[in-house]
Amino acid sequence: MPRARKLLCRNVWKLYGPDASDFLNKHPSPSDADLQGAAMIGAVRAANVEIGEGEIFVIMGLSGSGKSTLVRCLSRLVEPTGGEIEFDGEDLLAMNAAQLTALRRQKIGMVFQNFALLPHLTVLQNVAFPLDVQGVPRRTREARALEMIDIVGLKGREDYFPRQLSGGQQQRVGIARSLVGEPEIWFLDEPFSALDPLIRREMQDEFLRLQGLLHKTIVFITHDFDEAIRLADRIAVMKDGRIVQTATPEELVLNPATDYVAEFTKHIPRGKVLSAGAIMAPLGAGPFGGDLDAASRIADVADQVEAAGTPFRVMQDGAPVGQLGAAAVVDVLVGRPSLRETA
Repeated sequence: MPRARKLLCRNVWKLYGPDASDFLNKHPSPSDADLQGAAMIGAVRAANVEIGEGEIFVIMGLSGSGKSTLVRCLSRLVEPTGGEIEFDGEDLLAMNAAQLTALRRQKIGMVFQNFALLPHLTVLQNVAFPLDVQGVPRRTREARALEMIDIVGLKGREDYFPRQLSGGQQQRVGIARSLVGEPEIWFLDEPFSALDPLIRREMQDEFLRLQGLLHKTIVFITHDFDEAIRLADRIAVMKDGRIVQTATPEELVLNPATDYVAEFTKHIPRGKVLSAGAIMAPLGAGPFGGDLDAASRIADVADQVEAAGTPFRVMQDGAPVGQLGAAAVVDVLVGRPSLRETA
């Protein structure tokens, strides 16, 4: 079922340089040579993004690709040089300062790489701070903050100060604070990149658990493709300010649009990305060893399928749509291209 559209940007540019707006008006689609000749830096170039309600939309790329600048344009922390941005059908770029402030307080949550906790406030006070700014009565804001603290797994640490917490715990406080106002859309800019690998994995698990509870619309920025494929419904890959491909993790692996995208996906274990539905064969007559959901990752079902003497039916919405046998699973695990990839 298609998702309702939550956020849309069309032909968004962010240029840095002298008289950038005038330059873009005179050169609506400037080339690299145009930008260099005018001493312009094209941080974001002709970006088009459509994000559905409840979707985890990941924007990824290497350092300097423009991903953080784009997400700041989407929230108007940075003013785009040109283009259109709509939030729930409203023109974000037409909003005045007061409207924009109200939108950020009531509908947008943000988490960044640095936790930006207030060191003189307790966990409870840090989490409740956005509601304090809004003038919410103390009893109400603290009750809501306690609820968020419980959700992120920090119950019992309400009176701790940030210095008494680990890095992962501090990040949980930042997440709770960003959620306390019940935002409709959640922007996260490399929120886990400063954490140790083990804590980072734990925070990814926590993130997915929270999304299962809260069903937020999420824009998540990362340079780590492993993180992207684990979290994303769809991924936009950026290079030199441009979005070079937007697709599901499976589509990026099966059909990279450019050599740059192919390089990103080359070393990813395909069993982590590809699903039973992506590599299944047409349904045969059986017998079958059992049923698998079409969305099941190959890495999760490989042992089960390889141990069976017969293929498994692949199910979608309660109906059989194909079959999956051991040979197809082994092809994925050893990196041989499937028939679909060579078609």
